[in-house]
This record gives sequence, C-alpha cells and structure tokens, in this order.
Amino acid sequence: MTVARSEIVDVEMTRYYHVISKTVRGAWLLKEGREDRKQWIEDRLELLAGNFAVSVAGFAILDNHLHLLVRLEPDMGKELSDEEVIRRWVNVYPPRTLDLEDEKLFKAWIDYHLKDTKLIEKYRERLQNLGWFMKALKEPLSRTANREDDCQGAFWQGRYKSIAILDDEALLATCAYIDLNPVAAGIAATPETSPHTSFRQRMENAKEKDAIEDLKAAREGTVQGSRAAKNIEADHWLAPIEDRRNAKSFSSEREGLLETYSLGSYALLVDYTARLFRNGKARLNAAAAEIFDRMGTSVEFWSDRIKKMLSSKDLRGSYFAGNSESLQPLKEKLKHRIANLSPQPT
Repeated sequence: MTVARSEIVDVEMTRYYHVISKTVRGAWLLKEGREDRKQWIEDRLELLAGNFAVSVAGFAILDNHLHLLVRLEPDMGKELSDEEVIRRWVNVYPPRTLDLEDEKLFKAWIDYHLKDTKLIEKYRERLQNLGWFMKALKEPLSRTANREDDCQGAFWQGRYKSIAILDDEALLATCAYIDLNPVAAGIAATPETSPHTSFRQRMENAKEKDAIEDLKAAREGTVQGSRAAKNIEADHWLAPIEDRRNAKSFSSEREGLLETYSLGSYALLVDYTARLFRNGKARLNAAAAEIFDRMGTSVEFWSDRIKKMLSSKDLRGSYFAGNSESLQPLKEKLKHRIANLSPQPT
C-alpha cells in the first residue's frame, strides 16, 4: 500500500530520508555515453545543498536511477534572513531577465522583493521542503534531456520513493548501501573508483587536502583515525560523516552524521563491506571489529543485511530501523502497524 508522503516525511520523527528516483520505464537515460547528465546531477546536488535547508549526506547516480540520503534542516530554514531567502531562491531559479553578475542591479531587485512578505515566506517554506528539493533537482534535467533528444514526455517516474531512517544503525547501513551501489551493479570494482557517488566525492576531497594517509590511520583504531582525520570535511559540500560539534578537540560548527565516528572509520567499513560483497569474505581486523562493537551489532548481522540490500531488486517499505525498538514510537504515533524495510529478492 502506498503511504502518503505527508505521513512519511515528518521532521519530528526523523530528519534523515533515503530517496530513490527512477527514470521512466527504467530506461537507461543516464547510461554511459551520457555521462554529462550524471555530472549535471552531481553539480546540481552541490548547488542545491548550498541553498536549500536540506543537507546531502550521500548519493549514487546510476544508469536509470539515483539514490540520495538527505537531512532536513528546519531550524536553518527558520533562521535565514529574508534577504538570504531571496538570494538562495534566485541562486536555484535565476530569473531570465536578471543579470546576477551586476550586484547593484541584483541588490535593487532584492530590495524590491523584500516588500513582499508572503512571497518570502513561500520561498522559505519551499527551501525546507523535500518535495521542492527533488523538483529543483529533476525538472531542469528533464527539460534539457528532452531538448537534446528532440522529444517530449516524462523523463523521471512521477513519484520518488522516500524511506525514513529511524536510528544510527539504519543511517550507517543506508550510507554504505548507497555508496556501494555501483560495486553491486558491476560498474566499479572498488568503492573509491565508483563514479558519481558520495564516497568518491569524499575520497577526492581527502586527496585534494593530501589527507589519504590520515584516513588510513583509522586502521590503527577508530579513535586515532578520528584524530588524524581532523577537519577534512569541515568545508566540503556533503554533510560530514563525523559530528564534531561536541568534540573536545577539532570541534566544528557543522553537523555531521554520527558522533565519534570518523570518515576514516567509515572508509574502512565501506571497504570491508565491498570485499565481503564481491568475494563473500573479508579479513576482519581489530579496527573493523571495533566498528561493529560500537554500532552494537555483529559482523554477521551487518553482513547479512547489507548483502540482502545490495542483492535486491527493490527496497520495500517506507521506514528503516536497525532494531525493532526504534519502530515503537512511530507505531504509537501513527496508530497502525509499521513494517521495517524489506529487501526484495531478484
């Protein structure tokens, strides 16, 4: 049964959502030979993450669908000044008749629209809305692709799937699942060579900062890896893996995904899981074992779950929890039975 979007997307329940959007009829409209479309989506995601009150925590763009992990930021949206709201909206939807390079003219245009409080509140609401985020991501590409292909009609399937992520274990599993999609599809041999993924983005950012060796320090233990990584992701457009706001050292104002869980630890987990999926086995060293201990799960349970997810043809369900206890508050709120995410066999 289809669940109403308004019931699924509820920031009081969770701010994290796994979004899946497929091309119409599953056609390979983003396939190899049209790599510019995948790069366009990646570039557009960076633009939207810098303007919407929506953080991008993960993504993978494949031939006929894309995966996103997003975090809604309602507090950020409420705190934006009226002028910032207008500037952000114009960055996403620039008026054709306005020269954004002419700052004097742009400022006069903003001052004029600052008088329209209803318009500002409409833009503010849209900048916090997942539906508008997806609309701003997909519609421009649809129009561009139709012009390139000299055709009309839908490019994307009408309804995207959104899965509410209810706890840290589900959040980490979703991150890894998204980043490993190209490996599972046979597009790439390793996560770091997977094109158009958040993992590749994070590793390229680390390379640019000459910090790859620091990330490898995670193999000596997650605490050391966290210290060595410092603030590699502090200024990157993706939401950082580690939430350092409460850290005693190397603190950051930016919110990350998980406290005391470094990018180096995540890289180790993804590498281990990729080897497990490709070869059916992987060496469990002390650092990897510590990761599973801190997650409060076993390597066997993690391996079984990720294998099922990566081998499935579809993910059925609108909610994902690492344990049944995380589903209980939702059941009490919605007053009906809630099914946890279920990978469907191929």
